[in-house]
Parts: sequence; C-alpha cells; structure tokens
Amino acid sequence: MNVLLRAVLFVAVVAIFAVFSLGADAQPKKVRLGVEGAYPPFSEIDTSGKLKGFDIDIANALCAQMKVECVFVQLAFDGMIPALNSRKIDAVIASMSITDERKKAVDFTDRYYKTPAQFVVKKGSTLEVTPAGLKGKRVGVQRSTIHDRFVGENFKSADIVRYTKQDEVFLDLASGRVDAAVLDMIAAQVGFLKTPQGKNFHFVGPVYDDPKYFGVGAGIALRKGDNSLREDFNKAIAAIRANGIYKKIQDVYFDFDVYGTAAATAAAAATNATAKK
Repeated sequence: MNVLLRAVLFVAVVAIFAVFSLGADAQPKKVRLGVEGAYPPFSEIDTSGKLKGFDIDIANALCAQMKVECVFVQLAFDGMIPALNSRKIDAVIASMSITDERKKAVDFTDRYYKTPAQFVVKKGSTLEVTPAGLKGKRVGVQRSTIHDRFVGENFKSADIVRYTKQDEVFLDLASGRVDAAVLDMIAAQVGFLKTPQGKNFHFVGPVYDDPKYFGVGAGIALRKGDNSLREDFNKAIAAIRANGIYKKIQDVYFDFDVYGTAAATAAAAATNATAKK
C-alpha cells in the first residue's frame, strides 16, 4: 500500500469517526426558546428589563439538567407556533396548553403544569355566565389561546374582544372597556386580582377544565418530528420533578402543587370562595 493510498484511507477513517461522534452528540449546544414575557406569574419582565416567572425558572432548570445553553427569544403568543415552524426558534415554553388542535401543527413534551380557567368580572356585576347572559356583552380574551377558542365556540352571542397580550385584557377590564374576561385562574389571581387595579374584581361562574378546550396541561411545543429534543425535555422534566428542583421553583410562586389538575382546581376554587366573602 503506497503512501498516498494510506493517507486517503486515514482521512476516510477520520471522517467516519467524526460522523459517528456527531450522531452520538446530536443534542444542540444551544436551544432557542420562545417565551412571552407578558403573562405573570409565569412569564414577565422585571423592573431591570429581565425575564422572570415560573416558565422562565422551569426553562432554566430544564436547560441545566440537559446541559445545554438556552437562549430566550421573546415573542407575542400568537406568533409562537409560526416562529417555531419557520425555524426561528427550537421550542416554546410559554404556558402553551397541549390540545388536539395544536398537535396538528406541533409536537409537545409531557406537561409541566396544569391549571383551570374562569371568568372575571367587576364586583357587584349581575352578569350571568351563560350564552344568554353574555349576549352582546364585551368579553376580553388573549388571542390564539385556549380561552379564545373556548369563548368563541361557547359564547357566540357575546362581543368577543381579542388582545395580543394578557395585560392588555386586564387594562381594558379595569377601565370598563370590556365587561368580563376569561383566562387561567392562577394568572388572573396573581396578574390581576391581587394587584391594585384588580381589587374590585372577582371570579364568577363555573371553573372550566374540559380537555376538549383546555387540553391536558401546559407543555413545551416543538417542531413535528423533533423527537430527540422532545425526549431530552421529557427526561429533564421527570428529573427535576424527582430531584426536588421543580418543587423549589413552584414554591416561589404557588402554595399548592401546580402540576396536578385536581390540586390546582381546588386551590383556585378556594381562593375564589375567599374573594367573594
């Protein structure tokens, strides 16, 4: 075997090893995560301009568990899935509920929390949460959310006002530009009812958690077929649940197990009852 042939074979062997090494380490070193930054207590911007919230802390914990660098990309909620499918981001951690409708466009990890929904109105309001009771009434909702679809299909006679951000719903509800709003109960409590602008408002009507509209919990959205990254996230979710990190993060924001549907519903309902006294 001459020197030239040996050199060619050496280069080929090195290339083969490089390919196998790349395959064994297919996990990206950087993962671009779509986040909202306008949905307290899950995701918001603090006074110094930094992202904070339950979603953000969970994302950081998952990235540390996966040993990858996660880069946050702040987006409007209704732009998350288009950005994901156009490869501007690699995943979405934005309290996005796992629903059959969304699964037509993206894949999801296992859930990382689940909470119910309810209407919010001004104290003293005589509105009844029925299709007839809300006929012609202005109901605020964040665009492209599970709550948007729910109110659109079940309260068709209402005047539905859609907003890009949840805090815009709160502003118009406080100012009287809408008569009611429907949203996640925990987001309503922390982001509105416990703030000065929400002190004269409360929950009304049933607690909603029908999987047809509200899914099976909030998960991390990924592009269809991105199975490796999805499994890495699933393993990381299970790991932080098992090692206590999840609970430490949860306890910063909530005094109940936000992961479980029954516990979250019961806690939210208890707060609702207290607020009405």
